[in-house]
Amino acid sequence: MKTMQEIEKMSDKDLAKFVEDERAVMQQHRFGTGGRNVMAARAAKKNVARALTVLTARSNAATK
Repeated sequence: MKTMQEIEKMSDKDLAKFVEDERAVMQQHRFGTGGRNVMAARAAKKNVARALTVLTARSNAATK
């Protein structure tokens, strides 16, 4: 799992790619192709939420 500091250091393009990759992991675990690793699915959800939080904060700061 990535820390918030690591996520904040990423560029917007890297964050978008990161979210896409983590959502693919979530999808694999949700539909059974990722095995029974519940902790990996939970970590992916947290990573997506953190990355989207940073992206939203950056877009809100840019519009003000």
